Amino acid sequence: MAEILALVAIVLAIAAMNRNGKNTAKLTEEIRKLRQELDTIRSGGTVLAARPAEGGEALASGLAEASPGDADEATAEPPFPSPWLRARATVDEAGSATEAATPETAAASAEALAAAVNPPERESLESRIGARWAVWVGGLALALGGVFMVKYAVESGVLSPAVRLALAALFGLVLVAAGEVIRRRGQPAEAVPFGNAMIPGVLTAAGALTLFGVTYAAHGFYGFIGAPLSFLTLAAIALATIALSLLHGQALAGLGLLGSMATPLLVSTAEPDPWRLFAYLSIAWLATAAASRLRRWRAVPALANVAIGLWALIYLAAAEPIETLPVTLALLVVLAGAALLWPGGGIDGAAATDHPAGAGSETAVPDGEAGHTDAAVADRIPAAAAPGAGSRSAVSRWRRVLAPAFLAVSLSAALAVSVPAIVLAFLHPLPLSAAAAFVALVLALAVLGAGRSWALYPAVLGNLCALAGTMVLAGISGRLALGALVALPGQPDFDTAVPVAAGAGPVDLILLLAAGLSVAGGGAIWLWKDRAPAHAALGGVLMAVFPVAIATVSFLAFGNLTFDLRHGLFALVLGLAYLGGAEVHSRSVPEGRAPVPQWTLVAGGFAFLVLALFAWTDGLATTLLVAVLGFAMVLATRVRPWAVLPWMMAGAALVVAVRIGWEPTIVGAANLSKTPVFNQLLPGYGIPALLLAGAAWLLRRWPGERVRNLLQALACLFVLLAVAILVRHAMNGGVLDSAAPTLGEQAIYTLLAAGASAVLMTFDLKQPSPVFRYGSMVIGVLSMLSILSAHFFALNPYFSGELTGRWPFFNLLLIGYLLPGLAFAGLAWYARGRRPATYVTLLALTGALLVFAWVTLSVRRYWHGEGIASWKGFLEGETYTYSVVWLLLGVALLALGSRFAARSLRLASAALVLIAVVKVFLVDMSNLQGILRALSFIGLGAVLIGIGLFYQRILSAGTGIETSRQPEPPPQ
Repeated sequence: MAEILALVAIVLAIAAMNRNGKNTAKLTEEIRKLRQELDTIRSGGTVLAARPAEGGEALASGLAEASPGDADEATAEPPFPSPWLRARATVDEAGSATEAATPETAAASAEALAAAVNPPERESLESRIGARWAVWVGGLALALGGVFMVKYAVESGVLSPAVRLALAALFGLVLVAAGEVIRRRGQPAEAVPFGNAMIPGVLTAAGALTLFGVTYAAHGFYGFIGAPLSFLTLAAIALATIALSLLHGQALAGLGLLGSMATPLLVSTAEPDPWRLFAYLSIAWLATAAASRLRRWRAVPALANVAIGLWALIYLAAAEPIETLPVTLALLVVLAGAALLWPGGGIDGAAATDHPAGAGSETAVPDGEAGHTDAAVADRIPAAAAPGAGSRSAVSRWRRVLAPAFLAVSLSAALAVSVPAIVLAFLHPLPLSAAAAFVALVLALAVLGAGRSWALYPAVLGNLCALAGTMVLAGISGRLALGALVALPGQPDFDTAVPVAAGAGPVDLILLLAAGLSVAGGGAIWLWKDRAPAHAALGGVLMAVFPVAIATVSFLAFGNLTFDLRHGLFALVLGLAYLGGAEVHSRSVPEGRAPVPQWTLVAGGFAFLVLALFAWTDGLATTLLVAVLGFAMVLATRVRPWAVLPWMMAGAALVVAVRIGWEPTIVGAANLSKTPVFNQLLPGYGIPALLLAGAAWLLRRWPGERVRNLLQALACLFVLLAVAILVRHAMNGGVLDSAAPTLGEQAIYTLLAAGASAVLMTFDLKQPSPVFRYGSMVIGVLSMLSILSAHFFALNPYFSGELTGRWPFFNLLLIGYLLPGLAFAGLAWYARGRRPATYVTLLALTGALLVFAWVTLSVRRYWHGEGIASWKGFLEGETYTYSVVWLLLGVALLALGSRFAARSLRLASAALVLIAVVKVFLVDMSNLQGILRALSFIGLGAVLIGIGLFYQRILSAGTGIETSRQPEPPPQ
């Protein structure tokens, strides 16, 4: 049954070929006549009124175009009865528009005009089945027919193997020849509305498949030809198929690519040679890429990139021993071909069709070029032409950045090279050349990204691959560097990577890699700062981040952390080069341009100089010099008013903070002096704080308000940190991390916080700043929360059992409660009218609570001595004393509240009296006996009556309460 279907398919194909030939002759003659008449109309001649029905409408439209008087009346597109005339008119109009346009806009105008005049037609179900699917199924039937005929001949034994193979080869050649004949005698390109249903291409593909199968059977099943001849034959068929794809379209090129990449798998030899393998793969890749460039294909070259990358991975996984040079050269050929074959600016001229004259393949708009062309056309449309033009232009700009031209080619090439490069890094040091091959591939990716504006992803992946591979070479983190891959057969597992000894590490290669990435980034800035600023900015960002990171990894893994001349000298040279590049770039960029490369060059240079300081210095010197370097950047604003320079001081503060967090003692716990205050901590914490304060003062007239506020905040933070660390050192006998903080130490921190809040408030009054304004309130709120958690609960001697001291008044309770209470009371008084009323009330209540705690705990100390822990219980006299003292304290707060018209103190007084009343009725009544119970109630009644008389006197005098009801001054 299959043989009959194949025979019927062949007969139908021959009949269709003959019928198409006749139709082609008629249509060609008709087109020739119509063109002659249109030429006559354009030249001013006359045309006969009578025309055949199928051409009358076209001629009428041509007369309308030629008549000057009717030009204004033609508001709609003239109808065209056939795709041939429509295509002809489109070409004529596009040509005239292109001639009128400038050379830069000719390509974009032609594409836009063609799209406007000749919109694509939707295919119906009938057209899909009759004109497209029928051809595909027919080609498949022809290929299967040849296979079935060979199969039948083999099973029946009618013919010998040699004859059967010869007939099959002849059948394949006949199919290829038939495809070429039909292509030459077929319809012109304008006449094919269904380009994907190209009959010549289908016949040629069927013939190529047949020839592939015959060659493989002759070698693999019958042994008629040896491996070398079989390899050459298959390679020749594959390359010939790729060459024929120039005539028949992209699908045939994909078939040729598949055959060329599968040929080494079909033919095996006893002694595989990687040089021959990758030389052949490189030639096949070049042939595919050249054909794709001529026909502006995107899918086939992307598949070719992926295929050669897979071959590289297969070889690195299975070969033993491994020769890195051939696979490295093949991957370098891929990058070089991508750089040389595809245009550097990302614009490939006007959109052209994928098919040659006489062939009917689809129209190919280059992948990525459409975005550039649309953007070019959109940029020439006035902003008022349509609403939302600004948003569309922004979207267009981002599309050009994130989806550049030739996206499929560049991304596939980057992946095909970066993944084998990482594997080569894992293979080091067996062989020793693996690290050199990794560096070569990564640098080639970076050069491609710098030399082509469309090579966004090669640039990014190249730098990411460089950093990941460097971490692998250093043995820092194999899983983080390439967690998605599995261990290669016969190779060490990625998780077993260990740091390489400093003497055996490829330090020179890593530093060469960092320098190469820096040069590539600088080249991208120089090449594209005017033509493609976004790509220049990307190059600047990459060169500011990844070379510094790679050099840092090398220093940490292989360098001498105390003094390393090589890494320090390398970082110093590159740091100065970056700053020099920033100077050159700033001179060449006009005023008003966004200085993104300037920012990245200065930041990268500063980072390299910081690395040089870490390589050449240690301990206190490193901390001080980093802060001095940041301050020098602030001083440089007097010479070069670059907006980036003050931010380097903030970066220096960040580095110092990280170093302090890593080593709070600055010089190491063993080397830290135990002398209070005057030790290494004073300059280590104090000098950066002073430099930050000086930088903020120098920038008091700087136009950038954000960086000035940030430096002010950092200066305040470092001052507080310096004072706190010195207190910690002094309170713990010269040891920073010996034990948990005590109440005395916490009380000093609370006093410092109150003082800092007052100082910031004073700064805000003299020089208003949001940092000082909100910083003072933030410090106050945080200190109040700390008091609530530490003073009243965690470090309270009643709960912790800490001894309060032998002195009756000058003891731990004075430092822990009375002094902080007075400090917060004074802060509340100072903040009145300057800060929100709620904040002032909270400060006053916090001070009152601290004084209340001091009074209460002092009473307990009077009855129990130094130890006032909770396990001692309560004495009868102690319970009575609490009532008396609380009432007296409430009266005192009431007097102060009335004196200073402080409603918050009067509220605290009322709360305290209420607590005393509740205690007398609930506690004293049940626990006290005899005279103490009577005295408790008598005293309570006397105090309450006195408070009532006091309020009546104030009300009768018309002062105090009425005055206090007036609103407090608004906060400033």
